[in-house]
Amino acid sequence: MDSATVLQHPRRNLGSRHRSQADRFVKLAKKDPSNEAENFAWAEQNAQQAVLYDFTDERNWRCLAEIKHMRLDNEGLSMVLEDLFVVLGRDPNQLGQLHGINHLEVGLELLEAAFITDSLEPEKWFSSLDSTDMEGFAKRCRRLDFSDQRANIIYGRRLERIRKAGHEDLFIDLVHHLLAHRPANHELWMELGRLHERRNEIDQAWLCYDHVQQLRPTELVRDLFLDRLKQSMDGADAQPWSGPSLNTRADFLKRMQNLSQAVSDIPVEKSEEVVGESIDPDLKRLRDLLDAGEAAEAFFMARSLLTSGEMWAEEWMVKAQKMLG
Repeated sequence: MDSATVLQHPRRNLGSRHRSQADRFVKLAKKDPSNEAENFAWAEQNAQQAVLYDFTDERNWRCLAEIKHMRLDNEGLSMVLEDLFVVLGRDPNQLGQLHGINHLEVGLELLEAAFITDSLEPEKWFSSLDSTDMEGFAKRCRRLDFSDQRANIIYGRRLERIRKAGHEDLFIDLVHHLLAHRPANHELWMELGRLHERRNEIDQAWLCYDHVQQLRPTELVRDLFLDRLKQSMDGADAQPWSGPSLNTRADFLKRMQNLSQAVSDIPVEKSEEVVGESIDPDLKRLRDLLDAGEAAEAFFMARSLLTSGEMWAEEWMVKAQKMLG
């Protein structure tokens, strides 16, 4: 399993510990030529663990890349850079530019150039932005693939920094792209719900809290939100609020499904005949999506069908949710 699957959050202390171990083995390799290969192998293993545990620390990536370079591992250094560019949300076209070059000559320079222009540290990254860069970042977010959980975390932190700077509308717009690609990110849904609640955007807050409670039934955030609304109502004429309209919920789920299609290219086919019976096109679509590993789009599609009264879709929503982890 890769670090995007293994880790829910970076663990900086473990990353730093493994990086320190890697540095010690590098020093031993340089000091004792007779055991150089073995010590470099241990150094590389610890450097890989450092990146695994904390992919948000540039020092861990730098440590691993330098060891690959010292071991004259051109292919290995190329893979490190490709993985970094996935975490940074780079385009497939840009990733393709890494092929066919001598990474032992330019790989470390590419690594440093990436950190200069696209730092993993949210504060450092934000301080380098101007108004033009902000517009470019917004356009970039709308077209990138954030299905890698590490990229989702990196960009989630960047968006949180943008929100703290007062750009709430931009945060709300862009955060939906992250959530469409990884709808199981319940913490980000929670933050979005709290923001909508502070802005008194009741329907949108309920939709976010409802999604969190759907993902984690033991966290009754939607029900608690309704309790807060009831407690805030005064007077005999106050009208109770029980949730957004069916159309509002359907529109929300359809929008999230459309956003998730940005990372999916599964064609919609006409219903087929199997043993004399036609297959519902929605069922066929859900099967195709899950077979292709497109769990995010399948999840929102199934939830939308369920909201519309198609109770059979619940089984497929659960299947998609399990695939999302």
